[in-house]
Amino acid sequence: MTNAEVAAYIGQWRPTSVSPRAAAFARDVITATAPGGRERAKNLLRAAGKLADRAVGMGLEPVPQVLLHPSTAERFTRCAPGLSGAARRTLRTNLRFTGRRVVPQFYPQDLPLPRERAKAPYTPAEIGGYLALAGAQPTPTRGMRAGALICLAAGAGLIRADLRQVRGADVAARSGGVVAAVRGARSRTVPVLARYQDRLLAAAGFAGDGLICGGTEPGRRNITYPLVSALDGGGGLPRLDTSRLRATWLRDCADQLGLATFMAAAGISCSQRLGDLTADLEPGSEADAVALLGRTRRS
Repeated sequence: MTNAEVAAYIGQWRPTSVSPRAAAFARDVITATAPGGRERAKNLLRAAGKLADRAVGMGLEPVPQVLLHPSTAERFTRCAPGLSGAARRTLRTNLRFTGRRVVPQFYPQDLPLPRERAKAPYTPAEIGGYLALAGAQPTPTRGMRAGALICLAAGAGLIRADLRQVRGADVAARSGGVVAAVRGARSRTVPVLARYQDRLLAAAGFAGDGLICGGTEPGRRNITYPLVSALDGGGGLPRLDTSRLRATWLRDCADQLGLATFMAAAGISCSQRLGDLTADLEPGSEADAVALLGRTRRS
């Protein structure tokens, strides 16, 4: 359809669902947007007509500076009755498109926001280097605590408060593997990946009922700092970062679950809806989690 035909369609648009005054406003502003086709023009006309019809009924003047102001359009989008969530999003998109074309002074250009990327996981060789450094600490206590830090973070995904609260008694060999009980607001039981099981059990036995990473009070916020500092820079390794250790655990779990194979089969590279898709699924038992993530403990 040519531009002239689209313009003619807009000029003839006189629906019975909105008032003549609202329809006139819609025709004027959508003509100014120069939509690229009849279907696009129809959708924009409907959005502008609905906005104007409701606004005129509330006593607002049907001029672009008033009705297409972001605050007016946003309030209409949120409060318009009888619309589904998808319909509201479509309505907002169409009104914003019209506003940017007709009253651009109210719609400054959006600046792109950087997307936070996942921390880079450590390589298996780097993890081996950190474990070797932990084993070479000058005292058995420091070595056990440093090894436990690596095993809990890279082997069970624990960071921050989760790490500070784990006691030796919270680590146990059961359900066919090794599990770590996490205390606090997000209490849970986490299977430990096979590579870290023996080392973590040894550290847990050494700690007994004490905090496995050291200290006497879980509320202390610098419990892990001495351990990270002790492993800093040795053997040409980068500085130890517990967030990167957790990313390593996430990567290794994704590999065991076949997540990359699933995403390749689904044709997606990133999904923000996995939480929505799994919200109604019940997690398996501890034994199921160990079988899936912890494998069988090595003899």
